[in-house]
Amino acid sequence: MFSTSPWDWGLLLVYLGFLVVVALRGRGQAGAPDYLVAGRRLTLPAFVATLVATWYGGILGIGEYTWRHGISNWLVFGVPYYVGALLFSHFFARRVREAAVYTLPDLLDRHYGRGPALVGALAVFLTSAPSAYVLMLGTLFSSMFALPLLPCIAAAALISVFYLHAAGLRSAVLTDRVYVVLMYLGFAVLLAFLVARFGGPAFLARALPPSHWTWHGGLPPGAIWVWYFIALSALVDPAFWQNASAARDPAVARRGVAIAVGFWMVFDLMTTAAGLYARALLPGLERPVFAFPELAQLALPPVALGLFYLGLIATVMSTIDSYAFIAAGTLARDVVWRLRPGLGEERIPALTRVGLWVAAAFAAALAAAEQSVIGLWRDLGSLTTPVLLLPAGTALLGRGRLGRRGTLVAMLAPFAVALAWLAARRVAGGRALPFPLSVEPIYAGLAASLAVYTVGWLNSKERR
Repeated sequence: MFSTSPWDWGLLLVYLGFLVVVALRGRGQAGAPDYLVAGRRLTLPAFVATLVATWYGGILGIGEYTWRHGISNWLVFGVPYYVGALLFSHFFARRVREAAVYTLPDLLDRHYGRGPALVGALAVFLTSAPSAYVLMLGTLFSSMFALPLLPCIAAAALISVFYLHAAGLRSAVLTDRVYVVLMYLGFAVLLAFLVARFGGPAFLARALPPSHWTWHGGLPPGAIWVWYFIALSALVDPAFWQNASAARDPAVARRGVAIAVGFWMVFDLMTTAAGLYARALLPGLERPVFAFPELAQLALPPVALGLFYLGLIATVMSTIDSYAFIAAGTLARDVVWRLRPGLGEERIPALTRVGLWVAAAFAAALAAAEQSVIGLWRDLGSLTTPVLLLPAGTALLGRGRLGRRGTLVAMLAPFAVALAWLAARRVAGGRALPFPLSVEPIYAGLAASLAVYTVGWLNSKERR
């Protein structure tokens, strides 16, 4: 059990009670715009809080990576995603809001037709189903309550989505405002106790191995640079698109993403510092994935311990609920509703509610099968980013678009190539072996996508 203090358990019960209140508060009928994009009325503070909370669910993975490789964590899981988010802010955010679409497949349907929209919906569903984060929260629950992993994975999926059923995105926005406070409060409390008890940077400088202060953390450069390509997924990240679509106006969408980057930088500094303390104080840790929980057990008294665990839980749940809701909306609107045009738009909220439980079940099943957070991030990002990047980008920017058939080929080809790359590695004997030709699957997928577009552009130029 994570604590013997009734105060810590009391904090968890208060947190659960808050979620029940949110679920009850959201009861009532809502139309599609209200249910899916909160009536497109997100103000700047709500936009920033929702986006900051949504995009930081990999907290246990951050702790493990920092424990193993030091400050290079910031160059792998920080800087690449700041770049991707700022590119989205500069090139895409305003255009997404002005397009007034519900989802990314909506945009594909508008410009390329139903076929590319359905392929895009498959890619969005795969990248949105929050399997990595359900696995992470299930792992945390298993550690906290000394229970087997599989039922904890199921519980993680259930607890993270039940309060969305009634009111949709409005419930997610409400909870994210609380989640973002708990995220920062939990790590602020932990760092305050660590500095007071053990000292600041001078202590870390003495206690950490030299490799933890290098930019690469002892890894080959290729293991760092690949994340800069995977971070291009920010340009087609469905959470960015959903929030930009729900913003009150294009200025909120553009400014909100840029402001969120600043908040992520601060949180990354906090989590990286905590990970360095974990390595310094727990050098013999058998399971580094529990670096943050074990560090909290070592350093925090009751109440502070409960607050930190709430921060961990809130960090992961804020990502699960948002992505599960996006996956549910993708199934409802971009698959079922698009395949059955006779259904009225008023049916979308009901379909999304069903999709919510389908997405949660799918995420839990994938988490139970894979049981590797980093593997899920890497594999799903490598599969879906090449499928969506050029079709969505050219549609938004209004340049370089191919026709319907060309776009369909440009989406299917990179998916098939990246999937073949992943499958070949498994067939070759497992994850420890290199990919074919020692090329990462995301590079192969992006190359296939660019090749199809290059052929299409040359043919178009020849015809003209």
